[in-house]
Amino acid sequence: MFALPALIALPFLGGLAAWLVGLRNGSARLPWLVSLLTLLLEALLLLGVTGMTGGSGWRGHFAMPWIPLFGIDFRLDMDGLSLVMLWLNLAIAVPVLLTSSREIKERPGLYHFLTLATIAGINGVFLSTDLFLFFFFWELMLLPMFGVLLIWGGEHRARATLKFFIFTQGSGLLMLLSILALVFVHVQETGQLTFNYFALAGTGAMSRAAFPIMLGFLIAFAVKLPIVPFHAWAPEVYAEAPNGGTILLAGILGKTGAYGLIRFVFELFPAASAQVAPVVMAFAVVGILYCGWLAVAQDDMKRLVAYSSLSHLGYVVLGIFSGTTVGMEGAVVMMVAHGLSTSAIFLITGFIEERTGTRDMRRLGGLWPAMPQLSAFAMFFACALLGLPGIGDFVGEFLTLLATWHVNHVMAFFAAAGAVLSSIYALTWMLRVFYGPPVFAGEAPLGRPVAGVMWTLGAATVLLLVIGFFPQPLLDLSAPAAPQQIVSLAGGAR
Repeated sequence: MFALPALIALPFLGGLAAWLVGLRNGSARLPWLVSLLTLLLEALLLLGVTGMTGGSGWRGHFAMPWIPLFGIDFRLDMDGLSLVMLWLNLAIAVPVLLTSSREIKERPGLYHFLTLATIAGINGVFLSTDLFLFFFFWELMLLPMFGVLLIWGGEHRARATLKFFIFTQGSGLLMLLSILALVFVHVQETGQLTFNYFALAGTGAMSRAAFPIMLGFLIAFAVKLPIVPFHAWAPEVYAEAPNGGTILLAGILGKTGAYGLIRFVFELFPAASAQVAPVVMAFAVVGILYCGWLAVAQDDMKRLVAYSSLSHLGYVVLGIFSGTTVGMEGAVVMMVAHGLSTSAIFLITGFIEERTGTRDMRRLGGLWPAMPQLSAFAMFFACALLGLPGIGDFVGEFLTLLATWHVNHVMAFFAAAGAVLSSIYALTWMLRVFYGPPVFAGEAPLGRPVAGVMWTLGAATVLLLVIGFFPQPLLDLSAPAAPQQIVSLAGGAR
């Protein structure tokens, strides 16, 4: 089935076309239109694969030999979890595209190529079931982001890029070593050289070397998510990246780490992950409280949202390592809701910075009279941050806390205390930016938000309300399939 590789190839080719158009034409409009057309075609392709059904929970399959000498295949498989993440990736790409139309004036074609190449790499991460191929796409999605940050980033972009590079490449090397170790253990036990996820699942679960191998995967994904204490790169990178890059990083790139925890740590090494679960959950609780407290102390809007994002990702980790179905469901819902709400808030803060020339909340205030529509959306997403019932974020937090309560009452208590900090920094953001004495008097200096921004924020609002009131369809769809031998959709047993 060629639909799965097309989901990866289409964004890459569309980005390449946008770059070439930008080089030939020199205008920012044509590359933007090419990127928009690429996203529309990607949406149609995703609609086509959504209705597919397969065996054992796997909905789609594609495999062909790639490097047969080393047992490496170009193998893609899609289950419900992959499908949900693919849709989230596409949804996050929309505000990334919107911000570029106003923010990127220098080399717009190259910018669109790098962002769409990142999106293609992320799709590859969500579909790969050959571990070498997974690592290939894991690196592919990072390399363009280095370019986005280094070329279009803020004043301290060089330092932020260096920090991003050291953390991500160091953790990537650790993951590669873990992959090779798992493959070598499999060769010793079976005599078969392969990187096939399904073939290696039994080795990962039963091997005596499972714990150190699992630890390598865990640290690599913890850096990308990120989890305290591996979070040091994230606030500065989020703050220095262009607004589109920040949305891409916080909205979906970090979710690849959570996806990796589910797919490669929890499913490949169930016993070893259960051993380390109490420690990881303790770090998640510390991250919820620590990053929440740092968010309260911020004056920079982007840094406030960055730390609040890191705090809420702690709930995702709690759900995954609770070892319960309810916790896993809550983690997936939290990933989707967090991606939508955080991307929307970064879109709002980016628009405010564009119109006012600052993101320092000490220099802002009283924006509601000048920007009533945008302020109303900001109020809604602030409510999402603090976990108001009826919004998707509340469903994710409630399910993860419920699962944590059944595992450890003390951890659940302190994790729930993070909701208090969420209320403080969400309401502080609203009071300091949208209420109080007006700093920018009148509407003329700020102008009305563009229609695309309003439509995007409206769509995110609707999706979060649907998840908040009717979460069951998402829970049913997103259940990860078991890493067992599957029947190829072409008809043969693999």
